[in-house]
Amino acid sequence: MVETDASDKGIGAVLQQNGYPIAFVSRALVLKNQGLSTYEKESLAILMVVDHWRPYLQTIEFIIQTDQQSLIFLDDRRLNIYRQQKALTKLMGVQYKICYKKGTSNSAADALSRVSHSPDAELLSLSVAQPVWLQQLQESYVKDEKAKKMFAELTLHSPQGYFQLVQGIIKFKNRIWLGHSPQLQQQVMQALHCSPIGGHSGSLFTYIRIKKLFFWAHMKTQIQEFVASCSVCQQAKTEKVAYPGLLQPLSVPDQAWQVVTLDFLKDFLCLHLTIVCWWWWTSFLNTHILSNCLAHLQH
Repeated sequence: MVETDASDKGIGAVLQQNGYPIAFVSRALVLKNQGLSTYEKESLAILMVVDHWRPYLQTIEFIIQTDQQSLIFLDDRRLNIYRQQKALTKLMGVQYKICYKKGTSNSAADALSRVSHSPDAELLSLSVAQPVWLQQLQESYVKDEKAKKMFAELTLHSPQGYFQLVQGIIKFKNRIWLGHSPQLQQQVMQALHCSPIGGHSGSLFTYIRIKKLFFWAHMKTQIQEFVASCSVCQQAKTEKVAYPGLLQPLSVPDQAWQVVTLDFLKDFLCLHLTIVCWWWWTSFLNTHILSNCLAHLQH
């Protein structure tokens, strides 16, 4: 069962099963829809419900409860309004029944369609989640003399060249600078290569992914060495090249003409063709057969 309602500023609906609500949806009306009639706004609420919960409603017969009594005759009356035609077209693929419910008892959907705006509302507090490694990064500036000096200079004058101070974080070309902390560099490479986000990608894709967010000197070389030393990549990945090894000699043939090796040498000016044949078993070589073959090739 679905309960719908519309107000001046928005529309709302509640999806119920066995008398218990299982899903809610509400949406604000744009400026052009705020001037519609109550009948058309209630029709919009029904259209929103069908589009939003179609996977749940298209397999069973359901009831639509609305406080607009004229909507219960949607299937019986002549469709003169565009909203009626659109609503009926949307509802043709589902099995439904529209029932009337008084607005006083339709409190859940009515609350979803109305939002109170208080002019005296104030924002008293704001909570922001900050990753732990960013706090570690800020604390690491104190432990390194170069980073400490750079942090002090950027505090007085920022930006300086490509470096700038943004909310207590030193950045290089809008990327977080990690040139002073090899430990954080290893954590970043570990997180963006070995985690599900990285997926043990190759060195090039790992470098591109890290380069978008971070910067330190010789970053590409370190990433290549890190990926090359990854134990998971060494065990799970194989090189897409032929396996190297020594050249193996051909097996000894059992009879004549069993193995024949040809090498074609072509002169582009005279168009002469030279055939060089190596026979593995010379004891079966017949001079008459060889001359016939060469005469046939010349013709």
